Amino acid sequence: MGKGDIKTRRGKIANKSYGARRPKKAAKVEVKPKKKVTKKVAKKAK
Repeated sequence: MGKGDIKTRRGKIANKSYGARRPKKAAKVEVKPKKKVTKKVAKKAK
């Protein structure tokens, strides 16, 4: 097992591919604040 074995990390690096043994770095996710939801209250008709 070495550079020729695609199932190993070293083989993935040599083959320039990704997979379970060599996952890509996850992109940073920005957390956006949620908007405040206000309920509209219907007024009673007289």
